Amino acid sequence: MYRKTSLALVATLMAASPALAHEAVGTETPSKQTVMPDDPQARAFQEQFGYSDAVIHGDTVYLSGVVAGNPPEGMDPVDYYDRVFARIGQILERAGSSWADVLDITTFHVDIDASLPALGEAKHRYVKAPFPAWTAIGVRRLFEPTAKVEIKVVARLTPNGGN
Repeated sequence: MYRKTSLALVATLMAASPALAHEAVGTETPSKQTVMPDDPQARAFQEQFGYSDAVIHGDTVYLSGVVAGNPPEGMDPVDYYDRVFARIGQILERAGSSWADVLDITTFHVDIDASLPALGEAKHRYVKAPFPAWTAIGVRRLFEPTAKVEIKVVARLTPNGGN
């Protein structure tokens, strides 16, 4: 009797599992939108390697990493990183977001001790309280061989389109 009851219970649970899973997940999945560069050369590069400047899914914007090499000779490193953060700001804007909507920043550093002071100073020009989460990771190398830092950002869409 116990065995028959156990088998019946297992069979019932197995039959109900797909329905329960479907109900928990829901039937509608928001589609994703991609943000590609306007520059034909940059777009061709991204298409060659299969990535976008950003992907919007639901109310969240996921930016691809933006890389920075060494500053040009004679250029202040803070000003150089400022250009990188400005580029990220442009991508956020094209995606319908802003620095005020950033939820998470991840930075990857080939030499974290050398890059962090200037990067941190430039970051504070754009990132204001309440601050997003931030993780800084030391790595051996980045995809672009001359890159020293890569910055990856996750943000929300600006509520009400910024109005």
